[in-house]
Amino acid sequence: MTQQEFVSSINQGNPPEGLSVYLQALWEDAKGNWDKAHDLAQDANDKNGDRIHAYLHRKEGDKSNANYWYSRAGEKMPNVSLEEEWSELVTRFL
Repeated sequence: MTQQEFVSSINQGNPPEGLSVYLQALWEDAKGNWDKAHDLAQDANDKNGDRIHAYLHRKEGDKSNANYWYSRAGEKMPNVSLEEEWSELVTRFL
């Protein structure tokens, strides 16, 4: 799947079959389902899930909590827009 195909799938009612939990979380976030995206990222219980979890808390505006999750993922909060961060995460997990 390409990034463009992934982005196009957001207009559908359900995520494409076979997506990783990370891409499912990013898909749900793009659909406006923050809580579902958060649950998926949190339930992943690994560094990749932590990284998406960090992004979601940054998006929520809770930078302190976001920094905690970036740290757990072994990264720092990026100095890019939320849109750029989302796109970079999609690319990473495709």
